[in-house]
Amino acid sequence: MLRIFDIIFSFTVIMLTSPLMLLAAILVRTKLGSPIIFKQDRAGLNGEVFQIYKFRSMTDERDAAGNLLPDEKRLTRFGRSLRATSIDELPGFLNVLRGDMSVVGPRPQHASFLEFYSKRQMMRHFVKPGITGWAQVNGRNSIGWDDRFELDVWYVENKSFWLDMKIIFLTMVIVLRREGISAAGHATMPEFRGSQLTVPQND
Repeated sequence: MLRIFDIIFSFTVIMLTSPLMLLAAILVRTKLGSPIIFKQDRAGLNGEVFQIYKFRSMTDERDAAGNLLPDEKRLTRFGRSLRATSIDELPGFLNVLRGDMSVVGPRPQHASFLEFYSKRQMMRHFVKPGITGWAQVNGRNSIGWDDRFELDVWYVENKSFWLDMKIIFLTMVIVLRREGISAAGHATMPEFRGSQLTVPQND
């Protein structure tokens, strides 16, 4: 039943937003260049790695050594608008149609995070990752990694169809309000390198 819902919901969203996605693609190509779609390895169900699709929201600017500049240096005003409205996430519904993701579930994080999760945090991979999730409607990027992952595990332990419907409704409210777009002091989110409860973090 969940898979059928994911397919119907995602197909409907893609059809309804196709003009918006076409416009976004044109603007990304004009303002940021190619590629239009950002692809990155993320950890999914049971920790299996897949490529997530998003509209590109940052430049490819690098330093003299060839390393990418920090997010805040590469995130343009246009890119911020894409992220604030969550338009950059729309290609992710293709991941749902492919079966990599569900509409609702813990947000998929970079594959490199896998080696830093605690045993409890790994429970977030007991279900498919989602376009939106319990952590996204309870602070989104404004909360720390420990709290965020604990919310993900709570979702796994309490997952139900009606909880998913609640999360979808709350997501629409939060997107309209443009809440929790980034962490305090960061353009996006700091990298996760282990639980702050057990691993000392540099300031």
